[in-house]
Amino acid sequence: MKVENKVILVTGGGSGMGRELVLQLIAKGAKVITIDINAAALQETLELAGNNASSVKTFLIDITDRRSVEELVPTAISQFGVVDGIINNAGIIQPFIKLNDLSFETIERVININLYGTLYTTKAFLPHLISRPEAHIVNISSMGGFLPVPGQTIYGATKAAVKLLTEGLNSELKNTKVHVTVVFPGAVRTNIMGNSGLDNAASMDDPRAARITSAQQAAQVIIRGMESNQYRVLVGKDAKIMDFLYRLNPKAAAAFISKRMKRV
Repeated sequence: MKVENKVILVTGGGSGMGRELVLQLIAKGAKVITIDINAAALQETLELAGNNASSVKTFLIDITDRRSVEELVPTAISQFGVVDGIINNAGIIQPFIKLNDLSFETIERVININLYGTLYTTKAFLPHLISRPEAHIVNISSMGGFLPVPGQTIYGATKAAVKLLTEGLNSELKNTKVHVTVVFPGAVRTNIMGNSGLDNAASMDDPRAARITSAQQAAQVIIRGMESNQYRVLVGKDAKIMDFLYRLNPKAAAAFISKRMKRV
C-alpha cells in the first residue's frame, strides 16, 4: 500500500524507530496518528515534524490498557476521517538476565506491552481497516522472535507470538484488501533500553554500535516493505544472516548467538 495520502497509526512514536517512521511517513505525503506513554517525547516528535506538523496528531495512550485503545478508535478516525494502516512498533526488552532470575512483575510487563499491546491495537482497528478500499497492518517482531537470545527469553517469546499472530492474521485476511507485514529487526540504534527501564549508556559508547542499523535506516526499510506489500521484512545484515543460518541449522544458529552473547 503506497503511503501517500494515507492515514497511518504508529505506536511508540515518541522515540527511536517509531519517531523515524512518523517523520518519514509524513515526508512521503502520509498523515500520521501516533501514540506513546511519554508526553514529552511525543511533543518532541511533533516539533521535529516542522512544517509537516499539521499532518501529525499525537495521543498519550498506554497500549496495555485495552479500554483506552478501544476508545482511541473513533477519536483517531475523527482526526483525518479514516485510518488506512497501523504500524505496531511500541515494545520493550527485558533485563539481560536468565528466566530463573526474572521477576513475574517484569515478565508480565514485557508480555503486556509487546504482545497484548500489539493485539489490542490490531483488534481494535481491524473492523475499520477491513472496511477501507485498501489497508495495511505492520507488526514489528524481532530477530529474537525466530532465534533464541540468552537473557532475552521472555522478550523473544513475546516477539515469536507477534510473528505467529501476524502470519495467522495474514492468512485470515487473504481475501480482503488488508495487507499484512511482519518485520524482523536485528540490532537497531534506538533508546529501547532506556524506555525499558535499563541502563544503555555503555552500549551507546561501544565502537560496535557504529555498525548497527540506525533507526532512520530501519524506518526506511519498514516503509519500503509496507509499500511493496511484503509478507516478511528483515531489517539489518544481522537479521538477514541469522535468518538464513537459522533456517539452515536452528541448533547451530542458537549456539552461535549464545557464544556471541558471552562476549558482550
